[in-house]
Amino acid sequence: MSLMGGNGTAPSQDSAPRDFAALRALIVARAQRLPRRLTQVASYALDNPDEIAFGTAASVAQRAGVQPSTLVRFSQALGYQGFSDLQDVFRSRLRERVPSYDERLAQLREHGLNASKARALLDGFAEAASRSVAGFQAKADPAAIEQAVEILAGAKTIYLVGLRRSFPITSYMAYAMGKLGIRNILVDGIAGLGAEQTSFISGADAMLAISFTPYASETVTLTNAARARGARIVSITDSVFSPIAPVADVWLEIVEANFEGFRSMAATMALAMTLTVAVAGRRGEK
Repeated sequence: MSLMGGNGTAPSQDSAPRDFAALRALIVARAQRLPRRLTQVASYALDNPDEIAFGTAASVAQRAGVQPSTLVRFSQALGYQGFSDLQDVFRSRLRERVPSYDERLAQLREHGLNASKARALLDGFAEAASRSVAGFQAKADPAAIEQAVEILAGAKTIYLVGLRRSFPITSYMAYAMGKLGIRNILVDGIAGLGAEQTSFISGADAMLAISFTPYASETVTLTNAARARGARIVSITDSVFSPIAPVADVWLEIVEANFEGFRSMAATMALAMTLTVAVAGRRGEK
């Protein structure tokens, strides 16, 4: 099975993406048509881009659990001459990688956006928030959102799991659901008790899991455990290759815009408010 373009032919070398964002978009768009081994490579590549950039074909193949020839097939299926040609895209990504918080603050200083210029910061973050919301509105799948509402509305208890940068979203939902009379449990993972907080989840319940790159490992673990116990899963994440996407009954994709490396949470919060109020309305109808 080959990775075909929209006209049924393999992508040409001239059309092969030359930046990481375009390559990622291509892989996500064609994910459902990838054969199993190429899906394995794609998932490993998007989860471990630095390994692809710096590794050899042999070392990457070993870590990805495939043969080196599979890397070549994967590269050529995307329109590249071979694995080294594909590697160039991952190496270029290093110049565009998400910076550390110290680097982000340094970028702000370089652009003259220090604490004395709060208005410039406000304008930058507000613009990023606007782009996030507009982008999500344009790409949102109404049917998927309706399915998510149906699953959550039908649950006896909704377990809310979102750690690290996603925690403000689930904590807001826990507050709002409590005010609306929706039974929920906020999983905060304090003292490493996430597993204990979700230990009573069952097939009568649902879990809303939220995680974005780099994915919180505990969120992934708790989501898989809930799936194993028969709970319905709604995931909010940023990629078809996210570890909490394949285990979900329905997953909703959000890619937040950023300003100077700081990602907005505006679109995610808008979706959280939508789900919370819609679930309350659906339960009221029933």
